[in-house]
Amino acid sequence: MRRMTARPANTHQAHLLRLLRDGGRSSRAELGERIQLSRSKLAVEIDRLLETGLVATDGFAASRGGRRSHSVRLAPGLRFLGVDIGATSIDVAVTNGELEVLGHLNDSTDVKDGPVAVFEQVLAMAEKLKESGLAEGFDGVGIGVPGPVRFPEGVPVAPPIMPGWDGFPVREALSQEFGCSVMVDNDVNLMGLGEQHAGVARSVADFLCVKIGTGIGCGIIVGGQVYRGVTGCAGDIGHIQVDPQGRLCACGNRGCLEAHFSGAALARDAEEAAHSGRSAHLAVRLEASGRLTSADLAAAAAAGDPVALDMARTGGERVGQVIAGLVSFFNPGMVVIGGGVTGLGHTLLASVRSQVYRRSLPLATGNLPIVLGELGGMAGVIGATRLISDHLFSPA
Repeated sequence: MRRMTARPANTHQAHLLRLLRDGGRSSRAELGERIQLSRSKLAVEIDRLLETGLVATDGFAASRGGRRSHSVRLAPGLRFLGVDIGATSIDVAVTNGELEVLGHLNDSTDVKDGPVAVFEQVLAMAEKLKESGLAEGFDGVGIGVPGPVRFPEGVPVAPPIMPGWDGFPVREALSQEFGCSVMVDNDVNLMGLGEQHAGVARSVADFLCVKIGTGIGCGIIVGGQVYRGVTGCAGDIGHIQVDPQGRLCACGNRGCLEAHFSGAALARDAEEAAHSGRSAHLAVRLEASGRLTSADLAAAAAAGDPVALDMARTGGERVGQVIAGLVSFFNPGMVVIGGGVTGLGHTLLASVRSQVYRRSLPLATGNLPIVLGELGGMAGVIGATRLISDHLFSPA
């Protein structure tokens, strides 16, 4: 089974690999214009990368006058695996070196079943992708989990919605299973990396990526890099208090944003509205399926159900209240909102925007786009492959 055994030997080689990952096939002349190296030094570094097998020649480049040069690209056999573990679902995708998705699988899960059961499911899904002929093996694996991660070790730390995961050596255990390098991060950080690499934030170096799903978190991208904080829990905005007398949260505190507007909170509120008779639309959906989710609430809001629309507006106001504080503090170039609850779409977005533009300083919001993510459920897996490729395309 083929494995990526080489790593770039220096920062010049690392820079070249990342340029080829992000820009695809390039001529030596084009690469020379983008990296501060003499022609002879550039030739030496590319030849060394060709020898390692990390890059390959790819025909002649278009003539620019004079002698035509060969184009180079990342080795066509490079394969990265992206894994995005949510509270209730798993997405697994295999990409080439340029992070183009070659195959993708999605399955339901319950993160509360614990790491052993969940990773058995991940390994089975990865095996399916290999059996389909998309990969002989993987050169690196990136994994997102829905909780705080001590990043250098790849270990979840006291994740509120992940009983049994505290201290589990995810990076170490899966490195042994896959036989390659593995990197682990919080799922919302990977969503931010995905939107930066291939989504709505491609041209933005400083932005916030807010994920509203079973939980609520915020990826913080500064200068094109994820900011994780000293211990890895930066961006845990779901546990910012929005109502001092509010509901009890799973973290043990009262009135957290997550207790009022996460996917789980919305599902509970939707079922209460159905049972009480306040929403005939939700009552019909509950009778049909036996339970409600945030997707049912989104469908009810899209159908004009006043109770569902009011929940979306109220929740958006609470989220906007928190984001307004973040915008005043961080002054980002964009706010991206993703996650399962974004099925509420423009009702949610309008409510968030209204709060942020009203509460934050005009200097911070004058040119601030607040937008829905472009990549949907693919953001996390693309971000995961971006994470592992960043690691592997760094000097050994």
